[in-house]
Amino acid sequence: MAKPGKPGGRKAKKGPTVGTGGHGRKALEGRGPTPKAEDRTYHVAGKRKAAQERLDAARSRTGKSDRERPQQRTQRSSRSGAGDAEIVSGRNSVVEALRAKIPATTLYIAARAEMDDRMKESIAVATHRGIPVLEVMRPELDRLTGADAVHQGVALKVPAYEYAHPIDLLEDTIQSGTTPLLVALDGVTDPRNLGAIIRSVAAFGGQGVIVPQRRSAGVTAAAWKTSAGAAARIPVAMAANLNSTLKAFKERGVFVLGLDGGGDTALPELALAGEPVVLVVGSEGKGLSRLVTENCDAVVSIPITSTTESLNAGIAASVALYEISKLRAQRAG
Repeated sequence: MAKPGKPGGRKAKKGPTVGTGGHGRKALEGRGPTPKAEDRTYHVAGKRKAAQERLDAARSRTGKSDRERPQQRTQRSSRSGAGDAEIVSGRNSVVEALRAKIPATTLYIAARAEMDDRMKESIAVATHRGIPVLEVMRPELDRLTGADAVHQGVALKVPAYEYAHPIDLLEDTIQSGTTPLLVALDGVTDPRNLGAIIRSVAAFGGQGVIVPQRRSAGVTAAAWKTSAGAAARIPVAMAANLNSTLKAFKERGVFVLGLDGGGDTALPELALAGEPVVLVVGSEGKGLSRLVTENCDAVVSIPITSTTESLNAGIAASVALYEISKLRAQRAG
């Protein structure tokens, strides 16, 4: 039977309680002085410091001989249908492709098409290179280029695009004596955005574009068309794994710059813009993926008004490339 005043019949324990072992006292002492921002690896300043250290280390290795350089690894796309020929349409795109000596197989001219300087040059170059020139009716040209294409009375059949290897693209740029400015795409699936980005890279002094092997737009006829012929001058490389490629670039002293609406740095305030840079552009809907964001040395944003939710990938890349080129020009001046 339980004794009165003793709930549950258990005898109350008397004496000293178990102490904390000094944990409370240690907590009061604190954790010491707060580390500087540049000493915190997760902080923007820490990432910037790490990027600068990698750059300095890479510069100290620039004396390696050409025989140490890996062999060229140009590759064809492994996407489905990559072996099929592409149709490049539009007068600017066609004449630029012919000027760049793209290995075309046939030039199609619409019957009774208006002959301007671009058409005359396209026919002359194709004839000189031994490329067959076929005159076809407009319905046939519509069928070849697709119902939505604006072919302007001319189209060119070209083989599937041959992609460079990302490391070769970087090393070619370094050996040319120019400071690398490359663009990598993360989840950009619209070929028109790819074409617009290629055109912007050419306009603002960039040297190439990198696309991942999966879930990305490739250099198709639509990309050729939107690039207005810039795809003939700006190489596009394909990365089997974008994150691995970014890590390899960082080891070679390249500053990996992510472009995202939620970036922690405004683009005009960007440091190290004059150093080797690869600008990573995400899709308009999802932005940068988590793993790609983790591999960025900094994530920057473009200041826009609150009435506009976001910019599409092509426009955002163009604004960022302009800003980087402007910062570089100011530093060079």
